[in-house]
Amino acid sequence: MTTHVELRPGAYADSVTLLQVSRTVQGLDGVVAAQVAMATPLNIEVLTGMGFDVPAEATPNDLVVALRLEDAGALATALAGVDQALRDANRRETGPSEQAPPRTTGSAFRRTSDAIALVSVPGPSAFVEAMDALEAGHDVMVFSDNVPLDQEVALKRAAAEQRLLVMGPDCGTAVVGGLGLGFANVVSPGPVGIVAASGTGCQQVLALLDHAGVGVSSALGVGGRDLSAEVRGLATREAMRRLDEDPAVELIVLISKPPADDVAAEIREYAGTLATPVEYALLGPGQPDLTAATEAVLRRLGREVPAWPVTGSAAPNAGAIRGPFAGGTLASEARLITELLAGTGGGHTFVDFGDDEYTAGRAHPMIDPSIRLEHLARAAADPATGVLLLDVVLGHGAEPDPAASLAPALAGIGKPVVVAVVGTDADPQGLARQVRALADAGAEVHLSNAGATRRAIELSGGRA
Repeated sequence: MTTHVELRPGAYADSVTLLQVSRTVQGLDGVVAAQVAMATPLNIEVLTGMGFDVPAEATPNDLVVALRLEDAGALATALAGVDQALRDANRRETGPSEQAPPRTTGSAFRRTSDAIALVSVPGPSAFVEAMDALEAGHDVMVFSDNVPLDQEVALKRAAAEQRLLVMGPDCGTAVVGGLGLGFANVVSPGPVGIVAASGTGCQQVLALLDHAGVGVSSALGVGGRDLSAEVRGLATREAMRRLDEDPAVELIVLISKPPADDVAAEIREYAGTLATPVEYALLGPGQPDLTAATEAVLRRLGREVPAWPVTGSAAPNAGAIRGPFAGGTLASEARLITELLAGTGGGHTFVDFGDDEYTAGRAHPMIDPSIRLEHLARAAADPATGVLLLDVVLGHGAEPDPAASLAPALAGIGKPVVVAVVGTDADPQGLARQVRALADAGAEVHLSNAGATRRAIELSGGRA
């Protein structure tokens, strides 16, 4: 066994491209492990934990190639594979009459007048592209995370002056004109319009409504900080205004991570000026969880509330709940429910691996599960751990087969595992197939994250 680590100063590729390159190289003969990534502090920490010795002079502007090989004779082939995979990822097929691609967001809009901008670049570069779209008179969805708060405020103030909509930053999910953007689930059109300061919170409600047979006309993400004291719901107001003017929307649902109290009060006051009724799914102490809020939506629409499906069964095991989550809102919801029902003294921990600190220079865990899988293994080995609670979020843009890597990690883990699988029957990963694979690996699988959390509390010895 031999290792090889090299830096390539000034080379850059986005995290999703590098994830694909790493997987391609790891499949070559003689390659045991391959990690090709930007040398951010987080990636260096991960590589060090894998046993690679990264040169001390590495900076986030360097590309690091780390290989573990069966023997030194495989090195030349592996490096050639890295180079080829990078070339393949960057190759563009162009025909002889094809126009050169536009160099700026503004020039792209001069070619098409009816479009929104989707910005997915490193966070420090997102502001320029998003402002370019606004100055061209178009809405923008900022998928990028790690965007400074003051830049978000500036973008949304500029948008408000023109009645434009900024979805994001860190907007992971939207449905616009029937088209899913980001990590959106596949849903049918229907009477509900969603405004979501939460990506996975939106997806949870989409999944539950779909199971109940209720469609969604639009889901406008506004970024998780929109109802903060600094941003003050600027995008939320515009999104609600648009849904109020949409004749297909019978009921607006507002979803958010815990908002600032005074901002939530202002938004409720604004909702009172609209002709379309509004239901709230604002997480926080004393507020309904996302499943309860969805049930309120169904009752308001005059629809029956179904039983939320559960597949598999886990056995009780006293101890702390460990929650390695991919979805930030789902992690927040699990924490709030656990604190309410089991208190704060049980050593329970919940980690959002989609938080900015874990995604700098790396793909979101809904795309690249490697960091969460490492944490899961450590949590399972901890004797204080009683129950493992986690989420799997399906939809466009997410990992094509999350159970393929997660199910082997869960098999034989020796402790109860409860999983919330958030998705619809039409999602490309196949909801039923994912649920069955995880249940066959020993997990108890829920569609409701709140239901999964309550079950984890019960299994760990707390109150259900």
